[in-house]
Amino acid sequence: MRTNEIRTAFLDYFAARHHAAIPSSSLMPENDPTTLFTGSGMQPLLPYLLGAQHPSGKRLVNSQKCFRAEDIEEIGDNRHTTFFEMLGNWSLGEYFKQEQLPWFFSFLTDRVGLDPAKLYVTVFAGDEKNGIPKDEEAVGLWKKLFAEKGIEAEDVMIGSEQDGYEKGMQGGRIFYYDARKNWWSRAGVPEKMPAGEPGGPDSEVFYDFGTAHDPRFGRECHPNCDCGRFMEIGNSVFMEYVKTEQGTFVMLPQRNVDFGGGLERIAAASNDSPDVFAIDVFRDMIALVEKKSGQSYVDNKKAFRVIADHLRGAFFMIADGVVPSNTDRGYIVRRLLRRAVRFADVIGFPAGTLAELAQPIATYYADAYPSINQDSGRIAAEITREEEKFRRTLAKGMRELEKIIKTGADMISGRDAFVLFTTYGMPFELTEELAKENGISVDGATYQQEMDKHQNLSRTASKEKFKGGLVDHGEKTTMLHTCTHLMLAGLRKYVGDHVHQAGSNITEERTRFDFTHGEKVSREALDQVESYVNEAIGKKCTVVVETMSKGEAQRIGVEGSFWEKYPDMVNVYAVKSADGIAYSRELCGGPHVKNTGDITGTFKIVKEESSGAGVRRIKAILE
Repeated sequence: MRTNEIRTAFLDYFAARHHAAIPSSSLMPENDPTTLFTGSGMQPLLPYLLGAQHPSGKRLVNSQKCFRAEDIEEIGDNRHTTFFEMLGNWSLGEYFKQEQLPWFFSFLTDRVGLDPAKLYVTVFAGDEKNGIPKDEEAVGLWKKLFAEKGIEAEDVMIGSEQDGYEKGMQGGRIFYYDARKNWWSRAGVPEKMPAGEPGGPDSEVFYDFGTAHDPRFGRECHPNCDCGRFMEIGNSVFMEYVKTEQGTFVMLPQRNVDFGGGLERIAAASNDSPDVFAIDVFRDMIALVEKKSGQSYVDNKKAFRVIADHLRGAFFMIADGVVPSNTDRGYIVRRLLRRAVRFADVIGFPAGTLAELAQPIATYYADAYPSINQDSGRIAAEITREEEKFRRTLAKGMRELEKIIKTGADMISGRDAFVLFTTYGMPFELTEELAKENGISVDGATYQQEMDKHQNLSRTASKEKFKGGLVDHGEKTTMLHTCTHLMLAGLRKYVGDHVHQAGSNITEERTRFDFTHGEKVSREALDQVESYVNEAIGKKCTVVVETMSKGEAQRIGVEGSFWEKYPDMVNVYAVKSADGIAYSRELCGGPHVKNTGDITGTFKIVKEESSGAGVRRIKAILE
């Protein structure tokens, strides 16, 4: 099946089982301080898995755009992609294992048409020290499902992933793994979970491509082996436990199902090919790269895969508002595009034309994400600007490298190679290649040490410095979050209704808010906005959540960006005074004060500046 067909079939399958289809959230998570990007289907739905009421009900289904930056260096093999779509269905306190496992199995075998003999599953082996039993219920369900297809399914004990390389398949089809592989909680394994944290066993489905085991990965093969024979295509999480203050585990009063399945991986299984890049999503892009470079995919798989993956990932991030830069999310987009340029040069793809690959992406996803197709011109222009900027920087790096080579040293130091990369964007492979042409070597070990330190610092900085939305849900941060909503309403009133949010970062000390506007905002207008916010604070307005249809919200002028990502029913946070004035009405899913009278201090805008082309930035405080 084509990838678009699988997505549609999944949504239709669960809609027929009374699930409300909800749109994908942005790749930039809202009010989630834990990560730069949306990396799983459940991430935007976590508040509802933890007990909040979803406006669309208790049964949900969607295909969520996801991005995982940690996979960038893995790109080049046959299965990793940075951007992917995660098919998901959820039960918020309704059905459980008895429905979920048969439904997913039926979808794979009866709807997608996968051979059940090529499916293998894993289940939770239990955690004796924490008093959590092994998941025999899931095993019983799987045995029955396979038996209905004429397959006798034996269950075997594996334990740890490392144990799998010693024990091997053991003639099994259902495999018990420990909590490191088949337990889900936000904190990881049960002993790391804090009191009050929910979690539960999960059951993964793997597809067997039947390729020969590569003993470099371990003596024996097993479903979680990395040799390439097996590929995980779906995981059903059964959130049924909660950790008590005493450290024991008891059953949750509301048990949830959280399923995630890799769309591209299911498509690869449908192709019966372990090469994810052979699916139709990448076909037109790879064909264009072959045409313009004069090279074949078969002979240059790594370069083609890097180009195709990175262009698609950058395309979707730019579409969701990320602009290439030297920091945070922008740095990841920049890194993707520069790595794509590097590999394009390796195969002779014409310089300055990388943006032409944007059109096949826009065309392919036009039905699933109409706004992306409409915005393809802007995205392509951004890609072109970044390629041109990188080539100028790279030219400077080449001149610096030539200076180093002319010193006559027989080795380029790891530190010099690191500076060439971080300052001039010179990939290590290019430095190494040019050094070899000049009969000298590069100290790769020291370079890697420098890179490891740099990456650790970057990760730390990302956690501490940039946490999109709210850094925490503390009292002061929550006050400033409500103030930020009021400030946006004030900006739209006194600056213009073209103003929309373009990003925010809120801590207990200040709010930093980016908005769409093309020129400096006068101090007079800023004073009016300040007064607007402080008036709402002084009137002790109530902050209420109103659930309404998306159409009604748009009709009454509720503020929101990327309307297409919201479901048909939406939550609107409204700030209303006793005399009937609505100071703010905005789509939101984050924490707010219950009454603006709870906000202590006077709201003050301390700085207004440019944050990029057509975007301004305000920093404001409560003093």
